[in-house]
Amino acid sequence: MTNILDKFRMDGQAAVVTGGAGLLGKQFSRTLAEAGAGVVVADLNAEAAEAVAASIRKDGYKAIGVGVNVVDKKSVNALVVTTIKEYGRLDALVCSAAMDPKFDPEHAGENRNSFEDYPVESFRQALDVNLTGLFLCAQAAVIPMLKQDHGSIINICSTYGLVGPDQRIYIKPDQPQQFKPVYYSVTKSGVLGLTRYLATYYAGRNIRANALTPGGIYNNHDELFVKNYSARTVLGRMAHIDEMNGAVLFLASDASSYMTGSNLVVDGGWTAW
Repeated sequence: MTNILDKFRMDGQAAVVTGGAGLLGKQFSRTLAEAGAGVVVADLNAEAAEAVAASIRKDGYKAIGVGVNVVDKKSVNALVVTTIKEYGRLDALVCSAAMDPKFDPEHAGENRNSFEDYPVESFRQALDVNLTGLFLCAQAAVIPMLKQDHGSIINICSTYGLVGPDQRIYIKPDQPQQFKPVYYSVTKSGVLGLTRYLATYYAGRNIRANALTPGGIYNNHDELFVKNYSARTVLGRMAHIDEMNGAVLFLASDASSYMTGSNLVVDGGWTAW
């Protein structure tokens, strides 16, 4: 009988992580590599992608860095071609690339547009990156997955794709009000729709599609924000940077072989209240 831990192994498989140089993308790339997969760290910033891949290789795992623009079909197709050339297959696609408004110190004061004056150009750009990008990546990735009769697609959602943003947690005394922008909830809700579509469209083809919904990840946020955010969670804190790794490996590997069209929520209980 197979040891349960063997189901989490991805030896001989290949995985692509878009947004691979991002906060979570780095974690996902390393996790899949540590599980035995050959990983393609894909990011708009090709230099940053290669730096992440190099750090993974330094520790004895398999990884390459590739530049990709997820809204450009030719760029996405080239990413898949590179993956096949390097590893001979593509088993897991983790779509982590997205426009995601940040509220850490590095991005202080960036999100001050209310809904009434939110620029339509910014809204359209987010739709393109956060939804069309996932569409193009999945469209390209399923071609080798169909040929090998095996594949797992993981789309990264958000708690704000399930519930509306609590704009109160972004209030700071004596500072202009900041807002989680409208595009974020709209596009992350769309991620779930696309995921379910892919799961049912490829019924019986051994291609699975699931979403992963992380809660807020602590990234040197200021004390007030951490306090406000943590008060909304059952566990009373923000997530540590590595606390989504088990979930992404579960969804990418055969450990979740009977799971498709689902949404795995890892949010510290935010949506349980």
